[in-house]
Amino acid sequence: MLFHSSVRKELARSFGATLVVLITIVMTMTLIRTLSQASRGSVNPQEVLMVMGYTVLGYLAPLLALSLFVAIVAVLSRMWRDSEMVIWFGAGRGLSALLAPLLRFAWPVLAVIGLLALFGWPWANEQARELRDRYGSRGDLERVAPGQFQESASGTRVFFLDKDTPDNKSGKNIFIATQEKGRETVTSARTGQVVTQGDSQFLLLSDGQRMERSTGNDEVKLSVFEELGTRVGAASGAERDEAPAKARASIELLRDPTPRNRGELAWRIGLLLAACNLVVIAAVVSGVNPRVGRSGHLLFALFAFVVYFNLLNLGQSWIGGERIGALRFTLLLHGGVLVLALLTLAKQHNNWVLRLRPRRRGRAPGGSA
Repeated sequence: MLFHSSVRKELARSFGATLVVLITIVMTMTLIRTLSQASRGSVNPQEVLMVMGYTVLGYLAPLLALSLFVAIVAVLSRMWRDSEMVIWFGAGRGLSALLAPLLRFAWPVLAVIGLLALFGWPWANEQARELRDRYGSRGDLERVAPGQFQESASGTRVFFLDKDTPDNKSGKNIFIATQEKGRETVTSARTGQVVTQGDSQFLLLSDGQRMERSTGNDEVKLSVFEELGTRVGAASGAERDEAPAKARASIELLRDPTPRNRGELAWRIGLLLAACNLVVIAAVVSGVNPRVGRSGHLLFALFAFVVYFNLLNLGQSWIGGERIGALRFTLLLHGGVLVLALLTLAKQHNNWVLRLRPRRRGRAPGGSA
């Protein structure tokens, strides 16, 4: 039908514009947060764009769901405001008949949301985690940066140098603070250079002093040296911690059905179900009181999405804490929302009106009616 094709074209334009705006906002916020992490030494400054890209990819599924919801509400609200719905009703079609063109437009977006939620979300989280872990496990010498205090891989040393050479093998005005085995050591030197012996690396300091103090007493030992060698650690070879549930593949969550894994899997599946329900909700809320301005419908759409998304996150926490079962929560939340939306749509389609029976007025005794 011509009407269906025109509605889908307008939905495509509105959906594309909304998605671009939301992605721009999320990318800006993610860039600021990633730059903050890079300044603290949690993220490699050279990999900021990669971390930001993986983060935005992980949040793309909720962004697609929100963009689809806002686009449908905006288009249908405009049709109500411009009286185009009167033509639709005059052709003998009801409000529920709008679901056909809406679902015909939305099903490719819903399919992408399902793929991103089940496969894209864990993959993006795993890639971002690998970048952070690889940068966090780098060797002590790789951590040192001129003019910055840097912590060693083991967390027991703090390095500082004022200036280094282009080959990163020597430096000036070096400061090293160490705390291990109940002793605190502060070493400073005018110059230093890296010396490799076998598989080990040593930092050879020149013209400096060393102060040692035991944690249990106040005795301080101060020594001056012309040359002093100290071993620096290589990259940490410790095994990685177990991946969090959000970074594990969906098939792994099915094979290991712990409460936390069930909660994560229910969240991923629930995101797709929520996107499907939002299509029906959009058809319902856009037809409520057509005299309300367009901004009112959009604000309500954003509020409904935030509430729905927070309930989804709350359910994940409840399932992980074994307060409710995954299947029971899915039926209560998504099934309940779908039934309520369909009932409201049927009420608007059939013009059902809830009327209370009027109260009968009795006659006064011995009097006329």
